[in-house]
Order: sequence, then structure tokens, then C-alpha cells
Amino acid sequence: MAGRRRLGREFGWLWAAYAVSAYGSGLGFGALPLIAVLVLHAGPAEVSALSAVGPAVGALIAVPLAPWVELRRKRPVMIAMDLTRFAAMATLPVAYAVGRLGFVQLLVVSVVVAAAKIAFNAASGAYLKALVRPGDDLLVANARFESTNWSSIAIGPPLGGAAIGLFGPVTTVVADALSYLLSALGITAIRGREEAPRQKTVRAGAILGGWRHIMGEPGLWALYLNNMLVAGLIMATEPVLAVLLLRQLHFAPWQYGLAFAAPCLGGLIGSRLAQRVVARYGRHRVLRTAGTLRAVWLIGLAFVHPGVVGLVTVIAVELAIIINMSLYTPVLATHRLELTPQHLVARTLSAWAIGQQAAIAVLTALGGLLADLTSPRTALTAAGLLILATPLLLPRREHASRNEPEPSRSRV
Repeated sequence: MAGRRRLGREFGWLWAAYAVSAYGSGLGFGALPLIAVLVLHAGPAEVSALSAVGPAVGALIAVPLAPWVELRRKRPVMIAMDLTRFAAMATLPVAYAVGRLGFVQLLVVSVVVAAAKIAFNAASGAYLKALVRPGDDLLVANARFESTNWSSIAIGPPLGGAAIGLFGPVTTVVADALSYLLSALGITAIRGREEAPRQKTVRAGAILGGWRHIMGEPGLWALYLNNMLVAGLIMATEPVLAVLLLRQLHFAPWQYGLAFAAPCLGGLIGSRLAQRVVARYGRHRVLRTAGTLRAVWLIGLAFVHPGVVGLVTVIAVELAIIINMSLYTPVLATHRLELTPQHLVARTLSAWAIGQQAAIAVLTALGGLLADLTSPRTALTAAGLLILATPLLLPRREHASRNEPEPSRSRV
């Protein structure tokens, strides 16, 4: 079983660092928009800009960081990105304490955290591939990360909301900042020796190397496009659904929180089943089946009604999506790493994250515009219908991983 497989002490420290950071981010989920509303009395336009523009600009900044990550040992990069996020987040409670907190600072922190997150994830993916054996071990490792991620989302936001109510609006920001510091300490505790990257320099065009690899690899490009559309359409429904539930259907705030927190427990189910299901049915079939099932349920959100029935509908739809997503994601992450040469992992993961973030920003903006021009139900219906076409982008045949030679020492 995945839960009993031993992956080594070094992986244990890496997983512990990830868990601390994930639970800190869970506690701080939505903290910046909340501060904008509660402390700065920001309007809808400013809150939307904070939620979309900050991460989008951070993704642009992360583009030139990818080759820089590729040329360095990955553990120091992860530590540096954790410390960067700690320093950025720590400026907020300090500014709040002295009465100098402003919207521009929130926006800058959002940009820095988004860029550092992409660089951290690129480095950690490359480090994980070198640390864990390919195949079942790599799948187990990714499933553990996925399980931790969903449990942090299920537990963190409700606790964070309670903490804000008891101790003030910047409480969860402090917890999130400290989690990055503890994550950096956990990664520092990994004692295994990491080999330096073989390449020493990169060509001027290397910044696009991740995208070139994705689009040139038959087993990746369709999954990349599928992922951008599915992630973008699912995330585009969140603000629209919030308006529908809270403003039009008059859900209580606790009902709204429960509607999104309870289904996250399904992430524990899907991620823990990943290795077992792949062993029985094969990776390709799991990608196609779970990839399809994570897309077909979204249309159900357009039929939510007031009261208990509406609450149960939202929970059921979100639960079905999350179970299949949490099964699909670690299999995809393993497949992506095994199809990517070691010297391209950081750039490929950065390109993947940047494309996903851009799709989320664009489709969220379009969804909000459609909801303003028509109604939230119309926007939810449009997203639900569009996502039904995304399984057409899932690969129809299996692609084996390629064992490409490492690049020369001089350049890539």
C-alpha cells in the first residue's frame, strides 16, 4: 500500500516541509483579499485585481527564473524561495501594526509570493525526481503530496476563519509566513548530498525550453492544454458561485464554507487510491478516465437551489470533482516527470504552472464579465458546457517515457 511504502529519510524531511507550508497556506487561504476588504475597505474591482493580477504578474516574473533554477542545486533554491515568501508575508503584519498597510503592498506581496511559489515548485519537482526512484515510488510520493494538499485545504480555511475572528485580520498571515520559515528549516535538515547540475550555462532561447519540450512531446502537449482549460474553467466558477450562493440564494457564511471545505476530504480518497488504481488499470486508462470524470460534474453547479438541497448539491458536485482530480493529479505529475529529462524539469514545471496561472486569470475574468452581463447561472452553465469538451484533449494512446541523454557540461 502507498501509505506503508518507505521512501527514505530525505523524502520524509521534504514531505514534512511541504506539509508545514501547505497547512500554513491553508490557514492563510484568502487572507490577502480578506485584509483588503476588512482593513483597507477595498471594493470589488480592487479585490478582483488582487486575486487575478497579482498571480498573473508573478507568473510573468517566474518565466526568466526557470533557467536560473535549472542551473543550480535545487535544495538551496527551495530554501531561498521559502525565505523570500516568509520575508514578503512578514511585511504585512509589521505594516499593519504601525498603521502603514496599503493596497499596493498587498499587490506586491501577491506578486512576489506567486513568482516564488512557481520557482519553488519547479525546483522541488526536479529534486523529487532525483531523490525518488521512478515508477511506483514516484507515484507514491506525488500521491502523498496530493493527499497533504487536500487535507490542508479541508482543515486550514475553517480554522483560519476562526482565528481571524478571535485574534484579528493578520493572524493567518503570520501563521502562513512562519510556515515558510519552518519549511525552509525542514529542507535544510535534509542531509543527503545533491549533485550540481551538469550544465553551466544556457542559450538565450532556453527561457522557452519548457514550452518547447511540452509541445514537442506527444505525451505532454495535449495534457498541458487539457490542464489549462480544466483548471481555468473550474477556478472561474468560484467567484461566480460565491455571488450566487451568498447574494442570490442567501446561503449563510458557514454554509458557504462547509460547501467548499467538506468536499476536500475527497482529496484524501482519490490520492490514496492512486497507486492501487494504476497498478490495476494502468496509467493511461486512469489518466483518461479520471481526467474525463473530473470534468463532467461542473455543470451541476448551474442547478443549485436554496436550502439544504442546494447545499447538498454543491457538496456532491465538488466532492465528485475533487475525488477524480486528486486521483488524476499525482498520476499526471508522475507521468510528466518521467517524460521530462532531468535537465529540463525545472523549466517544464515552470512553463506548466505559468500556463495554468494565465488560463485561470483569463477565464476567471471572462467568467466574471459574463456573469455581470447576464447572470451567475449563465456563467456557470457556460463553464460547465465548455469543460465537457476538454476530455477530447486527453491522449488516446499511451506514450512511454523517453530516456534522453543528459546535456553537455557547457550549455543547453
